[in-house]
This record gives sequence, C-alpha cells and structure tokens, in this order.
Amino acid sequence: MKNLQPAKLMIFGISLVFLTQCKKDQQLLGNENHQPITQNDSITAAKADSVKKAEEEKSKVTYRSIIFPKNKKDSAMRAFKKEFSAEEQYTILALNRLDSKNSWRADTLSIPDKIDPTLMAYSPFPAEVETLSNVKKMVFFSYPIQAYALYEKGKLIKWGPTSMGKKSAQTKRGLMFANWKKELAISTVDSEWKLPFNVNVHNTLGIGWHQYDLPGFPASHSCLRLLMNDAKFLYNWVDTWILNKGGATLKAHGTPVIVFGDYNWGGKKPWKYLSDDANSNEISLDEINDIIKPHLDKILKEQQNREEVLSQKATEEQMPAA
Repeated sequence: MKNLQPAKLMIFGISLVFLTQCKKDQQLLGNENHQPITQNDSITAAKADSVKKAEEEKSKVTYRSIIFPKNKKDSAMRAFKKEFSAEEQYTILALNRLDSKNSWRADTLSIPDKIDPTLMAYSPFPAEVETLSNVKKMVFFSYPIQAYALYEKGKLIKWGPTSMGKKSAQTKRGLMFANWKKELAISTVDSEWKLPFNVNVHNTLGIGWHQYDLPGFPASHSCLRLLMNDAKFLYNWVDTWILNKGGATLKAHGTPVIVFGDYNWGGKKPWKYLSDDANSNEISLDEINDIIKPHLDKILKEQQNREEVLSQKATEEQMPAA
C-alpha cells in the first residue's frame, strides 16, 4: 500500500496542473477591475485594437490645397506636374475625383502629405464593419462623397472615386445586385460611348458601373463611372447572377450593391474640405450600419440561395451522364 502513495501524488499533481491550465484558458487576462476575460472577449479586443490602429494610421494624414487660378491655370498645372511624378498625380487626382484626362478641370486640389497609391490611407469608409461579417462580398456607392467601397466579410479591401448620375439623371438608391457583365459594352444613350468593363446592376434601368470620364462631380446618365484600373478590378472581383438554362429566369443574385445618400448639388465639393479637416469626408460606422440593417436579411437570404444553387450545380456536374 505504501508503494502506491507516490503514484497517487503524481496523478493528483497532474490533475491540479490540468485544472489550473483550464482555468487560465477561460481567464486569459485580468482587466482593470480584475474581472476575467474570456477567449471570445480576447478575440473581440484584438479585432478592435487592429481597427483602432488602422484608424490611427489613417488619421495621421494631413492635407494642403493647391489653387489653380483661372488666369494662371496652365502655369499652375505645369508646376503641379513638375512637383509630382505621374503615379503621384494619379493618386492626387483620384482623391479629387478626377482622371488624368480631366485634370484641366481642377480649380483646387487637396494634396495629402504622403502618397499611398492604394488610396487606403485616405479611406473615408470604416476599416471593419462587424455587421457584414457573414456577408462574403459587399459593394457601396456613396453619393455624398462620390466614392465606392468593397468589403469582404466585413473588412474593407478597396475604395476609390466615382462619378455617379448627374442631378437630372440620378442613380437609383437602395439595394441592387450585380447581374451580367461585359468587357466592352456600348451605351444605350449614345452608341458612340464605349464602356469598358461594364457590370450591370439594374437590368431594366440599364444601370451599371464601368470605366468612363471622372470630371470631379456627378456627371453620368445614372451609371457609376470608375477609373480604368478600378473598373478592371471590380469586373474580375464581382459575382454575377445565375440564370436558368436558356436565360429566361433568375436562379441566384450576384454581389449585393447599395447606393446611398445625396450629393450637395451646387455646394462645395466634399474633398475640398480635407485641408481644413482630414476626417471631413468620413462615413461613420453607425451610418454604415444604419444603411445596411434594412437590407441585411435579404442580402443573407440571397447569399444562402446562391450557395445552394452553386452546390446543386456542382453536384449535377459530378453526376455521370445518362
């Protein structure tokens, strides 16, 4: 019997270590009030910290303005092109909702103190939206700041400038879905207008996004204009609808798209306020959540339907031919 005592002590010691470790796993850290923090709390805190750091990095950007007087516009533009490389000019113009073709339209340009070709350092959209964590892909187009944003499972992956419908031909607001796409489409308004990397989002109204001139204000006939590089990216990234054989009926929607807000028609362009307040164009997390919530159930329902349709299609393709 005496020989069994060390073994019992060893088992007791191992059990004690195991129980202590389990408790540590459940109480990873203590906060200021000495309350235990669970594993889920720790993950949430880490996500929040990551978003906070991204926002802090973005907030470090400051802006100045370059004015192009009407009587000295050519000389001012020459000075601008001398000061900045072609890549830097592209970034600055994009921030001011212009492409190089329309740079002559500039009267005032907001210039960031550091150049980020991805534009992510200047993003007016939240870096993370927890409400969208179960949504695979999501597109937003903001009328007020003439900008788009792409999210994957709630994380912002890209944003950029746009030119939406002019006052007399405004882009439809609300929830839509990506339908069909065509690498080079022809405008239904004017057959002379070529529309590279066109993605239709409202079939009956003929609304889509594509590459076309960015003049620094809403100028389209209800479509969503993009820079060429952005149009290519969205064209390859987006999921389009799934139709039944013959194309007569819809089986599943494509990527959800929400167009929201209103432009300050005739007022000062929003990006011209950046030199006074670097955060003036920002869309808050609360605002994005308010925009999403009325549509979230439908977005998730259509996403689930799409997954089921794709799963069924994959099963049918694996079945041997009769």
